[in-house]
Amino acid sequence: MSQDTIFGRILRGEIPCDQVYADEHCLAFRDVTPQAPVHVLVIPREPIPQLSEAQAEHQNLLGHLLLVAAKVAKQEGLQDFRTVINSGADAGQTVFHLHVHVIGGRPLAWPPG
Repeated sequence: MSQDTIFGRILRGEIPCDQVYADEHCLAFRDVTPQAPVHVLVIPREPIPQLSEAQAEHQNLLGHLLLVAAKVAKQEGLQDFRTVINSGADAGQTVFHLHVHVIGGRPLAWPPG
């Protein structure tokens, strides 16, 4: 369950994070294993395990997460950046609490892997 993940523990204040943004709907913090000079995770406070489990009632929250991702990228000085949402283990999701990766600060290749 999403509340029992490391992100749930971060949201509850049990594990510290390098916070870069917070509001009533989400929290953004630096990834502890960054894949680029800037690698921030934006997570909803509501525990949605993965994007494929989001429902119609999450529409505003999902839009908010992307707007926050863009805001964080700008705050971090990025003009060009990548947002990634992995949904499911085969897609590379390792923490089952929905999160948006904001990655930038170097040229990013495609396909990503």
